[in-house]
Amino acid sequence: MTDKLPDAEIIKRESNNLRGTIAEGLDDRATGAVSEDDTKLTKFHGAYLQDDRDLRDERRRQKLEPLYMFMVRLRLPGGVLTPEQWLGLDAISDDCANHTLRLTTRQTFQFHGVFKHHMRTFMRRINALGLDTKGACGDVNRNVIANVNPHQSGLHAQIYRLSTQISERLMWRSSAYAEIWLGEKRVHHLGGDEEEPFYNHYYLPRKFKVALAIPPENDCDVLANDIGLIAIIEDGQLAGFNVAVGGGMGMTYGNTATYPRLAEIAGFVPAERIVDACEAIAAIQRDHGCRTERSHARFKYTLDDHGMAWFLERFAEYHGSPMEPARECHFTHNGDRFGWQEGENGKRHLTLMIQSGRIADIEGYSLRTALREIANMHTGEFRVTCNQNLIIANVTSEQQDRIQAVVEQYGLDDGSRSTPLGRNAMSCVAFPTCALAMAESERYLPSLVSELDALMARHDLSETPINVRVTGCPNGCARPFLAEIGLTGKAIGKYNLYLGGDERGQRMNRLYLENIDTATIIDHLDPMLERYVAERKAAEGFGDFLVRVGIVDGERTPEVFHKAYSA
Repeated sequence: MTDKLPDAEIIKRESNNLRGTIAEGLDDRATGAVSEDDTKLTKFHGAYLQDDRDLRDERRRQKLEPLYMFMVRLRLPGGVLTPEQWLGLDAISDDCANHTLRLTTRQTFQFHGVFKHHMRTFMRRINALGLDTKGACGDVNRNVIANVNPHQSGLHAQIYRLSTQISERLMWRSSAYAEIWLGEKRVHHLGGDEEEPFYNHYYLPRKFKVALAIPPENDCDVLANDIGLIAIIEDGQLAGFNVAVGGGMGMTYGNTATYPRLAEIAGFVPAERIVDACEAIAAIQRDHGCRTERSHARFKYTLDDHGMAWFLERFAEYHGSPMEPARECHFTHNGDRFGWQEGENGKRHLTLMIQSGRIADIEGYSLRTALREIANMHTGEFRVTCNQNLIIANVTSEQQDRIQAVVEQYGLDDGSRSTPLGRNAMSCVAFPTCALAMAESERYLPSLVSELDALMARHDLSETPINVRVTGCPNGCARPFLAEIGLTGKAIGKYNLYLGGDERGQRMNRLYLENIDTATIIDHLDPMLERYVAERKAAEGFGDFLVRVGIVDGERTPEVFHKAYSA
C-alpha cells in the first residue's frame, strides 16, 4: 500500500472542519453542481451530489451539463419520528424534492431530486422539525440503527434511548453545519481540533456504522455493522450487550482485497458503559484505521490486519477496563413482523410493507396520501424499520379502528399486493440517480418478485418466506450478502447471484454465478426449489437447505457468531 494520503483524506483535513467552499458553491447559479472537493464534503452534511442518469445522453446532445441534484439523508437514530415530523417531511418532499419519501435500510429517510437552489431551504425546514442530516453520510459515524419490532415495549424504549445517546456522542461538532445551512455566524475557536474534540480535523478513515438488536429478533442485521450490540436480557432486565465488531457489506469487483464481512463477537459490556464503549471502539478506528488506501479503510480491515487479541488490548486501553466474556444468546429471525401487534404497554403497533421503501402515490395505490391521513389522526409515533418498512406505533385501542379503516380504504395491507417473498424483498435505489449503479435495483425489484412468485407458485411455495435482496452494485446498501437469494448488479440487465444466507442474519451467502440475466437466474433456481420441496426438513429455510445439501459450500461460509460459544 502507498504511504501517500488519498485526495479524500487531504480534502477533509484541509476543509476547515467541513466548510470547504460549500457556501460559495451554493451561491453559484452558473451550475447545478458544487466543486469536486465540496462534493466530498457535502456527504458529511448528509448530501450526495447526483444527476439524472436517464437524461445524461439527451442533455449531452443538447450541450447541457448533467441534471445535477442532491440526495439528502436524515440522521434519525432508532428510526423514530412524530406524526408532526412526518407531515413536515411530507410537505418538504413536495416543496424541495421529487414528491416522494424513501425509507432506507439504515432506518431513516432520504430525499431525491433536491436541486442546489433548494438546499438551504430544505435544511432549514428539516431543522425546524427538530431533525438534521449531520453525519448521515461521510467518514463519520452514520445513523445508529436498532430493533424496532415493539412487542417488548419497555426494552425497545431502552434500546431506542441508547441509540440516540450513541448517535449524539459520536456526532461531529463543527459549527460548519449551522453556518452553511442555517445562516448562523461562525463561532471562532482557538484551533480546528477544539471544534472537533473527538474527530479532530481528520475525522474517521471511512464510514462507521452501529446497530443494536434484542434477541431473538435481528431485524437490523446487527452483524453487518462495524459495531453490533446484542442485548443480553437477564430476569427481564437489560444487563448489557455482547459487542460484535468488524462487520461491513461493501466490496469492489475484481479486488480480492475487498470483501463483505460479518462482525465477530468480542465480549460483553454492561449497559451503563455501552455508550462509552462505542466511543472507545470508534476511537480505535480513528487512530489505527488505514488512511493511505480508501478501499482498505473500513474497520473490518483494521481488525483483520491486527487481530482480535490486538483489538481487545486496545479496547481495554481506550475504555479503561476490558470486556467481559460474551454471554449466551441466539437469533431466530431477521425480518419484520407485519400486521397488528400489541405491546407490553397495551398499545397497538401496525407494521406495513413498503416496497423498496418508496412512499409515493402511483396509479391505483395512493400510499403517500394514505399515510398523510394517518399522520393527521395519529397520536403515537412512526418507526422506520431496517428492512425499509414502516411501523405505525403506540396506537390506542380507540384509534386502532380509525387507522385500520384508512388502511383498508387504500389497501395498505391487502394480501394480494404482496407475497411472503415480496414482503421480505429489499433493494437499493440504483438508477437513475446513484452514480455507482451498474444495473437496475429499485425499478427492477417488482418484475423480479413477479418472476420469483410465479416460480414459487409452480412449486407450491407461495406461502414460504425466502429472503431476496437486490443492489445495483456490490457496495451492499440492501445487505445482499446476507440474503438467501442475493443479487448485485454487474451491468445493465446482468447480476451476480449469491446463495445460502440464512433467515437469522448470521451467515454470509456465497457467489454462485456471475453476470447473468433474469432468465438464467430463474433457470438455476427452478431445480433448487424443486429439490427444496422434496428434501427439506421441517421449518428449514431455503438458505439452510442449500448449505445442508451442498449446493452452497457452507464450510467456507463464516459463522463467527457461533464461534464465540463453540468452546
